[in-house]
Amino acid sequence: MSEQQIKFYQTGTFTIGNRLLQPDQRSGQSNIERYNSLNSGHRACQGCGEALGARYTVDAAMRATQGRLVAANATGCLEVFSTPYPETSWQLPWFHSLFGNTAAVGTGIAAAMKVKARKNGTPEVRVLAQGGDGGTTDIGFGCLSGMFERNDDVLYVCYDNEGYMNTGVQRSSATPPAVRTATTQIVGKHPGNAFGQGKNVPLIAMAHGIPYVATATVADLRDLERKVKKAMSFHGARYIHVLVPCPLGWGAKSSDTIRLARLAQETALFPVFEAEYGEITHVNKIRNLQPVENYMKLQKRYAHLFGPKGDVAALTRIKAMAERNIRMFGLLSGDEAEFIPTAVQADQRAERV
Repeated sequence: MSEQQIKFYQTGTFTIGNRLLQPDQRSGQSNIERYNSLNSGHRACQGCGEALGARYTVDAAMRATQGRLVAANATGCLEVFSTPYPETSWQLPWFHSLFGNTAAVGTGIAAAMKVKARKNGTPEVRVLAQGGDGGTTDIGFGCLSGMFERNDDVLYVCYDNEGYMNTGVQRSSATPPAVRTATTQIVGKHPGNAFGQGKNVPLIAMAHGIPYVATATVADLRDLERKVKKAMSFHGARYIHVLVPCPLGWGAKSSDTIRLARLAQETALFPVFEAEYGEITHVNKIRNLQPVENYMKLQKRYAHLFGPKGDVAALTRIKAMAERNIRMFGLLSGDEAEFIPTAVQADQRAERV
């Protein structure tokens, strides 16, 4: 699949695009040629990263399939705010599944579309399954692993806002360590979410050896669109994990959604990469490495780590996680990598003891 790298200075706003780009490379939210598969009128919160991520993901999949696409959607924020009965904001065939069986529903739809195409001699309709981190990393994890293991022809997209935001901001297995949620309160010796729990689903997906795995953020919508288009060029199981900040659950300003997504990548807390058949093929390098504090101080869920009674040990361990990601994924290039300090792991060893 040939790709043309767009230079950093060429990119402009998504409202009007940029005249330094070719017309077919410009982005415009009000472009008449957009499918607008997730249409206006939904009831997402102001600054919702999931609404933005879903809009660009589904439209990119629609373009890649010439509109021959069916979506299966897990219960969660995306389903609730887009389909308040009897209304819907979806402009494509769309199925609401249970919280935990979206991958299985997508598998069934894909099998039916394959039989229908063979019987009628028509082009095959492709399938997109989507859900939040709760319906993906927790409740639906078994069905998702089964879909990977069988290599079913489904693209599964997880919109990760790092918690069960729809039901009151409870912890999920994608919630970062030390974060305050309704079920991980700031009490005890080590307040907030415990270290050493949760799961990294992109790496688990890679372990299944499926054709394509990627991570992305709503801070780089061009990158997200490109990865969705690339994923649809494969057949078999594919997985994209998209970081979508939640202003309500994270205790952040609605205007900081894109800034937070960008800082998550620039602090190395959320590595952005691609993998094919279990091997990493591309890593989005960090242009300007940021301290983790720049990301965390914008969110009230981390507020207890700072100030006179802050948790210095937790901050040290979070920094160590970022440093490990830098080494593991090679997030820095050239001489920049030489300035990364060795991770301090004494607190981790003490916690295990």
